[in-house]
Amino acid sequence: MSYQFHFHDLLPYADQFAHGVWLTIQLSVAATIAGFVLGTLSAIARTGRSAVLRRTAGIYVDVIRNTPLLVQLFIIYFGIATLGLRVPANVAATIALVINIGAYVCEIMRAGIEAVPKAQVEAAECLGLSPAQTYWHVILQPAVERVYPALVSQFVLLMLASSITSQISAEELTAVANRIQSDTFLSFETYIVVGALYLALSFLMRWVLLGIGFLSFRRQRKLGTPL
Repeated sequence: MSYQFHFHDLLPYADQFAHGVWLTIQLSVAATIAGFVLGTLSAIARTGRSAVLRRTAGIYVDVIRNTPLLVQLFIIYFGIATLGLRVPANVAATIALVINIGAYVCEIMRAGIEAVPKAQVEAAECLGLSPAQTYWHVILQPAVERVYPALVSQFVLLMLASSITSQISAEELTAVANRIQSDTFLSFETYIVVGALYLALSFLMRWVLLGIGFLSFRRQRKLGTPL
């Protein structure tokens, strides 16, 4: 049994592939930034003194981490429409990705915050630092540095998970691939190209995020150690 590849027949669709890649990058960047903020705030709530905030953040994390992203996506996209408010598919996709990644970031950041030695916090208080200064310089920044590799891996997984948003017609890379293969009937070639593009995006995103971490953490630069 022999099969002849026809990758050259996909060349006319290069612009559509590029459009899908660009939208995937946009979704990933927006969800990464907003999801990190949401997850960090949730982690602060989970490790704080308020029982109400701890319980609320805990419920959010448990619900999101124990339900499929696809179900969350459908609830947001179709649920909002049921309430009479229609939002574009790309907006609904971004909201779903932010809510989903926020729960995972919360647990990662919570581990980092809880790993900060209490003696370090007490020393900051003895030096006269304000609560805000103590939390920012002594707790939050070291916590992010400790868990940064785990955050990078989670954000790369988020980018790959963005392919699910094709189910609500968000025009990211997988949605573009589905349309192209239905037009050309070159399913094998189309998804090989898409797989290669996702692989390239994964490496690119990882390198960029690790580079940002290396530039952000002065101790890493001084020691010259990898994250």
